[in-house]
Amino acid sequence: MPAVQRSEFTLALNQVAAERGIDANVVLETVSQAILAAYRKDHPGIETEEYEVKLNSSNGEAQIFHKGIDVTPPGFGRIAAQTAKQVILQKIREAEKTAIISDFSGRLGGITNGMVLRFDGPNVIVDIGKAEGVMPPPEQIPGEHYRLNQRLTIYLSEIREGMRGSEVIVSRAHKGLVSALLKREVPEVAQGSVVIKEIAREPGSRSKVAVFSTQSGVDPVGSCVGQKGVRVQAVINELGGMEKIDVIQWSEDPAKLIGQALSPAKDLTVTVKDETKEAVVVAPDDQLSLAIGREGQNVRLTSKLTGFKIEIKGKTVEADKPVEEVKTEGAEPVKEKKPRKKAAPKASKAAKS
Repeated sequence: MPAVQRSEFTLALNQVAAERGIDANVVLETVSQAILAAYRKDHPGIETEEYEVKLNSSNGEAQIFHKGIDVTPPGFGRIAAQTAKQVILQKIREAEKTAIISDFSGRLGGITNGMVLRFDGPNVIVDIGKAEGVMPPPEQIPGEHYRLNQRLTIYLSEIREGMRGSEVIVSRAHKGLVSALLKREVPEVAQGSVVIKEIAREPGSRSKVAVFSTQSGVDPVGSCVGQKGVRVQAVINELGGMEKIDVIQWSEDPAKLIGQALSPAKDLTVTVKDETKEAVVVAPDDQLSLAIGREGQNVRLTSKLTGFKIEIKGKTVEADKPVEEVKTEGAEPVKEKKPRKKAAPKASKAAKS
């Protein structure tokens, strides 16, 4: 192969390397290995350790030396170029993938925009720029239907070793997606004056977000909800429009936190056992179903959010079984007094006679 052609080939490789962010020296080393592989193919049985390839980086000319002697066969350039091209392209893809994986490793825990490329069995393959993200079934929102070319906001979950090497796992179901969307939509969260303390999520159905303020005068719940709910609604829309989001104020007092997390139920009384992480909640009869939630979802999410095992009871109790309670308003534990027994009616004069 003439030197001019080889020079053009080398320049093309260098251009590809530059465009894909790969070190040109890596490309040149790959070219040398490929040329030596091509030579070995025509000379089976040789010890490649005894051979050396000298590659002129300026014009692409290649020579093979054995113990300092030039053994480059006549016409070898064309065979070398064909073999090298295949190996080089493979190596470039590998190097490119390594560079991309390294780049995405530093972006894990954040969100990005993606587009559905194709479906690989139950997995959704998403274009995330320089790479393809894999969204397996557990990372998909239940009931959310994906279509080709659909644009999605996705959470960069992890780098996982699969059958095809390292894969970028993306998610629509991770609670981190809710956190990152709130950070994007709420300036106070982005600036750090409002902190998201904990999130409990059942994707596609409901999430509970506990927030607190690090700055005096900043309402953490109001900041996240926004005027007329515009901020939290923007997050809901990004999640498909069906998932409800409850924003509550974080408290270091577990009884108060549990009471607030069981919203929209009101007038609750909570007893907690810190050592066993258990809590008993007494709700007015008309608030009991709200506290429990449909199919137990409200109390289940509250349990995830607070880390307490929660039992909910109606307020109707037997008169002779007082219940020791902790008020959610932060009052000291109080003992409910036993109801006084009604005095027996006095006997009438008629009865005495």
